[in-house]
Amino acid sequence: MLFEVWAPNARERVELELEGARHPMERDPLREGWWTVAAGGSGGVPDGARYGFSLDGGPMLPDPRSRRQPDGPDGLSAVVDHGAYAWRHEPPGRGLRGAVLYELHVGTYTPEGTLDAAARRLDHLVRLGVTHVELMPLCPFPGRHGWGYEGVSLWAVHEPYGGPAALRRFVDAAHGLGLGVVLDVVHNHLGPSGNHLPAFGPYFTETHHTPWGAAVNLDAPGSDEVRAYLLGSALAWLRDYRIDGLRLDAVHALADTRALTFLEELSAAVDGLAAERGRELFLVAESDLCDPRTTTPRAEGGLGLHAQWNDDFHHALHTALTGEAQGYYADFARAPLAALAKTLGEVFFHNGTFSSFRGRTHGRPVDVEHAPAHRFLGYAQTHDQVGNRAQGDRLAASLSSGLLACAAALVLTGPFTPMLFMGEEWGAGTPWQFFTDHTDPELADAVRRGRRREFAEHGWREEDVPDPQDPATRDRSCLDWSEPEREPHARLLDWYRRLVALRAAEPDLTDPDLAAVHVSYDEEARWFAYRRGDVRVVVNLADRPARVPLGPDGLRVLAAWEPVELPGPEGGELLVPAESCVVLAASL
Repeated sequence: MLFEVWAPNARERVELELEGARHPMERDPLREGWWTVAAGGSGGVPDGARYGFSLDGGPMLPDPRSRRQPDGPDGLSAVVDHGAYAWRHEPPGRGLRGAVLYELHVGTYTPEGTLDAAARRLDHLVRLGVTHVELMPLCPFPGRHGWGYEGVSLWAVHEPYGGPAALRRFVDAAHGLGLGVVLDVVHNHLGPSGNHLPAFGPYFTETHHTPWGAAVNLDAPGSDEVRAYLLGSALAWLRDYRIDGLRLDAVHALADTRALTFLEELSAAVDGLAAERGRELFLVAESDLCDPRTTTPRAEGGLGLHAQWNDDFHHALHTALTGEAQGYYADFARAPLAALAKTLGEVFFHNGTFSSFRGRTHGRPVDVEHAPAHRFLGYAQTHDQVGNRAQGDRLAASLSSGLLACAAALVLTGPFTPMLFMGEEWGAGTPWQFFTDHTDPELADAVRRGRRREFAEHGWREEDVPDPQDPATRDRSCLDWSEPEREPHARLLDWYRRLVALRAAEPDLTDPDLAAVHVSYDEEARWFAYRRGDVRVVVNLADRPARVPLGPDGLRVLAAWEPVELPGPEGGELLVPAESCVVLAASL
């Protein structure tokens, strides 16, 4: 078996250790900085064989391209034979048009916190009607529990989740149920704990700085190999594990000044793999830029990513539901229903407008005549928007079931590709808090103190901010699977199922034409309505009934949170109960 490693930092020698035996490596004459050696003999190297690399007589380090880290990020790597797994099911080949995504954190979806345990709960998602499960990051990180955004070994799977074998079983099970699988990947930073990449080469550069320190090297000397490393990792998830799409974390934090950006390279490579495999593959960006070029096709001068999260829609919806106005919510809270109307019609609220949170003009308009709606994801809750609150409180902690039903209606009948955050569909009573399991005591203490200091600036008492290192913080964040079977959770879950089914059944609800969305609202009375083709959605966020004018068209009720009585065929006003919503369609 050929072992190879890019290690330009090695001055004189690199050694491979394979199952306790040392093997000197040779410089590759054709590839600068690469070292290679054939080891393992004619019988090959068995799956699970441990190995590592030593540079210039230094400590044994894991392979930067390790497919498995059985003992965590600091341990030796292990050989993985991807060809040994017999796949039972073909990928469903679903793209984003008509999709409904479900964001899931493996470590808290079940008390067990493993991929196999999560797979046993996939039937719940099938009954809910979603099309794709979006897994939060799976790369190894120190300790057992964490969000996954401080992972290292970008080609490997966190061992406490079950490692690579469990991921294959999960994806195969999901595909067998007709579900696509999306994986959240982090290219903008690694570690810091357990990150051995700097020992090998210039994976990071001081040319740029990010909130996590030195930037991942995408444009400084040595960046060709770093980009190849990230591209190879991304394609490996899609190829070796049959993942259907990738969610790219915080692409605005990728410092890249090259003419051909890394994101363009990545989108081209993924499109090429999709053509080669004959199935749809896609990339979804998280971006703070409000820039439609992120999802504009490469041939039209864009980056060519297939979709992006729309936080502006979330912020408008959140302020309309809660009345919160702190931080980045301030601009949306001045007239929340107007902000919601703008995002439904124009995608971004900040599309060249002044952002008081940033202290400057922000964003760029979307060409709604040409940009398809499914390229933007809409949601009421995400891991970020729940977990980055001081106490990790969900909307269900402060809103009535009726307002939760209104949020669901706006997300699931709106123009954007809907995404749900696990447990949202039944109004989970469990929080989702920020938790870590750092094995480095100094880092653990720094994270604890930093989080408490951050929220103290917003008036929180130190004792009211959960300790991320306390195992109870993670345990509190696990879903309670007894909730969906009892009220009020069961009723809300049924409502979500009805709305997801409506979205699949009514072609107007998956129409990609953003220009065809027509909105009306009353900021003072707190009702909001919009029309998509023959479907109308009316939401009353007030604590009293609202009278909403309707045209003369004959209408029928497709779904209603509370019973409503329609006006006659000549039209009139629809009386919508307090904190309720209704979905209507033209009479047959």
